[in-house]
Amino acid sequence: MKCGCVGLPNVGKSTLFNALMKKQIADAQNYPFCTIEPNSGSVAINDSRLDELSKISQSKKIIPTTLECIDIAGLVKGASKGEGKGNAFLSHIRQVDLIIHVIRCFENENITHVENDIDPIRDINLIETELILADMEILERWKHKRNVVEYKKEFKIIDNTINLLNDGKYLYFEDISQENLIWLRQLGLITTRPMFFVANVDSDSSQNEHFLKVQQYALSKNISVVPVQAKFEAECIDFTDEEIEELAPNHARALNTILKTGYDILQLQTYFTSGEKETRAWTIKKGTLAPQAAGKIHTDFERGFISADVLSYDNFIKYRGWSEAKKAGKVHLAGRSYEVQNGDVMLFKFNV
Repeated sequence: MKCGCVGLPNVGKSTLFNALMKKQIADAQNYPFCTIEPNSGSVAINDSRLDELSKISQSKKIIPTTLECIDIAGLVKGASKGEGKGNAFLSHIRQVDLIIHVIRCFENENITHVENDIDPIRDINLIETELILADMEILERWKHKRNVVEYKKEFKIIDNTINLLNDGKYLYFEDISQENLIWLRQLGLITTRPMFFVANVDSDSSQNEHFLKVQQYALSKNISVVPVQAKFEAECIDFTDEEIEELAPNHARALNTILKTGYDILQLQTYFTSGEKETRAWTIKKGTLAPQAAGKIHTDFERGFISADVLSYDNFIKYRGWSEAKKAGKVHLAGRSYEVQNGDVMLFKFNV
């Protein structure tokens, strides 16, 4: 999963990025455009199931899935026209799977706000306007370079899309066919990408008036919103989950919460392969069939797919691996039409 963080300057994007990456990568300072070149990094996604599978298989190596993240400089009014080097910044998020819109919901007189006061709904609209304007520019440029007679179908799609953007619509949340959405995404339109809000709070979100406004706004737009104490998270980068629990009981770590939200939005799930050599997690879309899941490992696996032995994670643990599970009749043979389930442990058979 590859995500990109957007937002105004000084909302806590770089602080959140460091917390997600579990290390100090981005410089987080109290002035706009502290980030000029985008920061990027990846972090292993912690999944306790990997450890349990590895113990049973006595694996020499554990390979988790990873989260890749890009932290771009804060956008300002006029970014789509190049203000604050906005065009360059926007180009960095055209290829991500998911956009995290970070919104300032904390008061701190020592941290300046580019608009001079805290107003999260205004900030949301400002950022979304710049993303929409950037997309409109791409579409107008596309039309300018092509002949309407030759591209009659495409021009109709684009004109309809421009009308939506003119109305201030974020395309991903509009009633656009999946086929058209994918084609528009290939043109580099930012607003075709799934997006959710991260409200950067400094205390209990249930008592934070700024967060409550964001929550109400998000509900009206059917957008997910996650409250995160980015400063606290960044200060606890080196802490274990147990140590965090002692400091802040029932605190949900930002990485775990954001990952769950991202997986739900993108409809992702995990299957496993486990043996003496390695235990590994693989991320796939829900509804992926066995041959395509095999293709995540190697294209030859998909091309020469014959079948797969499948065992649920719970039964792998209960019967301590393949051998006893087979004796108990818990291993089933999956063909080309099998839809892989979250937590499946799989052993593929192929011939090329």
